[in-house]
Amino acid sequence: MFRQTRIVIFAKAPIPGFCKTRLIDVLGAEGAAALAKKMLCRTVSIAQEANIGPVELCVTPDPDHPCLRSLDLAGKVVWSRQSEGDLGARMAAAVERTLDDGENVLCIGTDCLELEVRHLKDAARALHHVPVVIAPALDGGYVLIGLSQFESSIFQDMMWSTDSVFRETIRRIDLLGWRVTQLETLRDIDEPEDLAFLPDAFK
Repeated sequence: MFRQTRIVIFAKAPIPGFCKTRLIDVLGAEGAAALAKKMLCRTVSIAQEANIGPVELCVTPDPDHPCLRSLDLAGKVVWSRQSEGDLGARMAAAVERTLDDGENVLCIGTDCLELEVRHLKDAARALHHVPVVIAPALDGGYVLIGLSQFESSIFQDMMWSTDSVFRETIRRIDLLGWRVTQLETLRDIDEPEDLAFLPDAFK
C-alpha cells in the first residue's frame, strides 16, 4: 500500500517589510505583503484541493503571529514553525521529520502561481516509484521537491537564491545513484521583472 504524501508549505508571514523584500521598491512594503498574502492563501488552497495528504504550513517567525492566524484559510491546516538555519537546514529538518513519521513529503514555497493541483498529484504519484521528484524554476532554482527517502546532502551547503540550485541538486542526486522524476519548469514571482507575469487576479 502506498504511503500518503504530506505537503509542507514554507512561508514567511505576510508582514510588511518582512516578506517579498525584493519587490518592495516596486510595490512598497504594504503592497509586497498584500501580494505575499494572496500567494500564500492560493498555495494553501491548491494543496488542499490536491487531496494527497495533510497540508502543513511551516512558517516564520511564529505560527501564532496575528498576521498568520488572521488568514482566511479554508480546510484543515497543520501549523509548524521553521527550524533554525538556512533554507536547506529548515527543509532538511521538515523532510526528515515527515519521513520518520511514515509519510512521503512534498516541499513547496508560495512564490509560484503556475503551480497547479495536477503538478502536486503528479509529484505524489512519482514518489510511489522514485526517491525524488523535482520541478525546476525558470530562475535556476526549483519550485517543488519531493522525497520518499532522506539524505541531508541534497540540502546542505547550497548556494540558495542562485541560478545553480537546481543543477547542483540534480548533481547531488545523481551522486547518490537515485532515480529522479523531473516535472515541467515553472516560473516563480520573486523579482520586479516577474510582476509582468502576474495573473490579473493578483494585480
